[in-house]
Amino acid sequence: MKRVVVTGLGAVTPVGNTTAAFWESLVAGKSGAATITRFDAGRFRTQFACELKNYQPADTLDKAEIRKTDPFTQYALTAAGEAIKDSGLDFSTMNPFDTGVIWGSGQGGMQTFEEQVTEYVTGDYNPRFSPYFVPRLITNMASGMISIRYGLMGINYTTVSACATSNTAIMDALTYIRLGKAKVIITGGSEAPVTPASVGGFCAMKAMSVRNGDPASASRPFDTERDGFVMGEGAGALVLEEYEHARARGAVIYAEVAGAAMTADAYHMTATHPEGLGAYQAMKSALEDAGLNDTDVDYLNAHATSTPVGDLSEIAAITRMFGNNPERLRISATKSMTGHLLGAAGAIEAIASIMSIRTGIIAPTINTTTLDPAIPEGLQIILGQATEKKVEVAMSNTFGFGGHNGIVVFRKV
Repeated sequence: MKRVVVTGLGAVTPVGNTTAAFWESLVAGKSGAATITRFDAGRFRTQFACELKNYQPADTLDKAEIRKTDPFTQYALTAAGEAIKDSGLDFSTMNPFDTGVIWGSGQGGMQTFEEQVTEYVTGDYNPRFSPYFVPRLITNMASGMISIRYGLMGINYTTVSACATSNTAIMDALTYIRLGKAKVIITGGSEAPVTPASVGGFCAMKAMSVRNGDPASASRPFDTERDGFVMGEGAGALVLEEYEHARARGAVIYAEVAGAAMTADAYHMTATHPEGLGAYQAMKSALEDAGLNDTDVDYLNAHATSTPVGDLSEIAAITRMFGNNPERLRISATKSMTGHLLGAAGAIEAIASIMSIRTGIIAPTINTTTLDPAIPEGLQIILGQATEKKVEVAMSNTFGFGGHNGIVVFRKV
């Protein structure tokens, strides 16, 4: 099979609207959490989130694109635009059928759905829906709009596997390029879930932190006082390219996508398997796919959402997987800064993993002051401040409602 590398990155996140700004904030340990400004959340248990700051779609999109799209698609177009520019690709010199888009989003156009239905119910009951209601709503529109904007006529679709969505998209892109079905695929994920219904739904599940008096410290993975996740929004984009194609055009290569795997917990609608069986097997299979051993991994970007059950389930899987590698492996949870971007989480965490390879710096886990006593002492979780370490191999974990486990492994080239 053909080798696959990353040649472009793009990010729109609660701590930075470009890849450079995003990475700078992660290294600095900056939190993106604050009281929700998008709507009045005073009636909800949780009243804060990691919203985008100073993001203006008009800075990167034209008026027609903005009018026709939901924010989740706008975020996707902005991040993909940065990644494509970063890659240096000139699509005019390529067969348009050689380049595709495999994107991910867990919720799609949630804001559009809420606004249009609310307008209908509170109005005069005439069916005055926007002609763009359905196109803005459907989850596959992000991949469609990226392809339309750049004339990319190859493989094009959207993956949905809850919070494992972006890693599913990356894995699929990896597979198609390996098999020679495409030379380049734009992949990643986007999410715009800071809406009344989305926040209200997760509040009803009691899944989110209620640390309303101190949002910046609310996401505290692995901490004894963690009380739920913090919602985030944004997008991450990666340009995946066949290795020889990238070399032939002199592209800058960030890292190789060495392997990936998915499993299912087959356990519960929303809870992870308490022993982390599915997560363990997914990590094991991803390393086998990459031709690597557990002792080869330098850095693990943990899913670690800051929930009481989920964090320990992942720790159980990590302990089983890396029991022979406690000295080399470093672990951190960047959701402590960005919040949980749901279907887009894997995309920005893939970028964080790749940047650790690129820079030799591992972003920290912030807010965590007292590790849960159930966590084995041998695990080296980076707390408080970034650390320097040569990273040859990085793993990114994602797990989603429905029992979806998606793991991607990156390697230095």
